[in-house]
Amino acid sequence: MLQYPNYHRQFSCNDSLITAFSCPAETRLMKNKFSALWTQYNYLFYVVEGRKIWHTSEGSYDIGTGSCVFVRKGAFVLEQFFDVGFCLVLFFIPDDFICQTLGKKFNPPVREKNHKQVITLNSSETLAAFFLSMASYFSEAREPAQSLLELKFKELILTIADNPVNAELLSYFCTLVNEPGTVALERIMTDNYRYNLKLEQFAQLSNRSLSAFKRDFQAIFHSTPGKWLSEKRLLYAKSVLTNNRKKAISDIAFESGFETLAHFSRSFKKRFGVTPSAIQSGGK
Repeated sequence: MLQYPNYHRQFSCNDSLITAFSCPAETRLMKNKFSALWTQYNYLFYVVEGRKIWHTSEGSYDIGTGSCVFVRKGAFVLEQFFDVGFCLVLFFIPDDFICQTLGKKFNPPVREKNHKQVITLNSSETLAAFFLSMASYFSEAREPAQSLLELKFKELILTIADNPVNAELLSYFCTLVNEPGTVALERIMTDNYRYNLKLEQFAQLSNRSLSAFKRDFQAIFHSTPGKWLSEKRLLYAKSVLTNNRKKAISDIAFESGFETLAHFSRSFKKRFGVTPSAIQSGGK
């Protein structure tokens, strides 16, 4: 989005908070029906018009007109529909900003251990009014002051946190505020190992430099990131091959985080001593 300002009216705040409003018939920036994407920031959006499907490691989410959705930072596959436009108000919100806004005293009554990557919010009148108030900024030629933008971001977070119906997201906010760094890193890896991300991108997701990421990873998992990722991906692929005899091996390779089918086949045979096709056809 930052690379195509002509398609998206953008406001930035403190170099990390980005607001964008997009309403073309279809920008054609991503021409594939399925696009593998990732973001180092959480994001929240309200769909004014259109439809897209978010495919994550835990399942798929069909998001359409009128939906208000929070998506945790990480990787996903986006399925697009080119016959209709997609119009939304979008906010990228870093972990640190959420924690600073809510403060250490934030303690919602419900706390879940596992959080969905895509969380649908209650579209209350208050939240709808907030998005309506943002629309006026996009219609003006001048950009609002940075201090005002920061207040709007805080207003959005506090509006959501003030609604007890958003219990699932409140629980995730609580995790961000109270979760130790080691637990956060483990969660990031468990949620995203099936995506073909570089180590630098995993480091960004965990809010670490590459060197700090490697050091902390070794301390937590007692292995290097490369070895751990390869093992997790291969074990996942073997499970899918064993339980789904009809699925294309190329699709399984992609879903397991391998860049090419050839790389997947070589790695699989080296690890298990047989080819992926032999496993899928019933071999041991």
